[in-house]
Amino acid sequence: MQPLRHQQLPLDLVTRPAMGRDDFLIGPENKEAAGWVDRWPEWPAPALILCGPAASGKTHLLAVWQELSDAGFIESQELLHDDAEALALKHKHLVIDAIDTWIGDLQAETTLFHLYNIFKENGRSLLLSMRAAPAQIDFALPDLASRLRAAPLAAIHPPGDALLAAVLVKQFHDRQLMIGEDVLHYILPRMERSFAAAADIVARADAAALAEQRRISVPLMRQILAETQG
Repeated sequence: MQPLRHQQLPLDLVTRPAMGRDDFLIGPENKEAAGWVDRWPEWPAPALILCGPAASGKTHLLAVWQELSDAGFIESQELLHDDAEALALKHKHLVIDAIDTWIGDLQAETTLFHLYNIFKENGRSLLLSMRAAPAQIDFALPDLASRLRAAPLAAIHPPGDALLAAVLVKQFHDRQLMIGEDVLHYILPRMERSFAAAADIVARADAAALAEQRRISVPLMRQILAETQG
């Protein structure tokens, strides 16, 4: 029997990724979305829809625009508990994340519809994020559907190799981990082609490296990728 190897238990610590404008990695997949954020306040409508897959950088762009516009942030579930007038008093401009969670709920949609109209009347701006574009979602309130489907759409598309490589390097760096080109070249052709998969791989590698007191290497990543495909 092999002796048990001492393991350091990884603490469930929350990392703080770099979220400034200069930290946002721009490629063909997200250049248009970043351009829409930079174009504010010259938006053609009171709301901009930011859509893209999980872990694609929506939260980062929301933070960039929030700082640029001095906007407030509200959780999408507040659409269920507060009326539009109360939400409008929270800040001149607002970010609402993951609104598609509540699309289909008549109460939440009614609140968002009235909030949209308040902001339109007063020349204020809303940045709304969702995973799917409004045209792909069934609404409970036709008037809200027509407004959001007509709003400018800032879409983030699934990543190509160059952006995916940059995202991996950045996410490892955010955790104060360095990786070599050999590791990167090993990961890229073997991983799922998504931002969410990149985030999951980095988190797993960080936990394993800490628990087993190992550096980020090809053998470690071979182990991690086998786990994700198991």
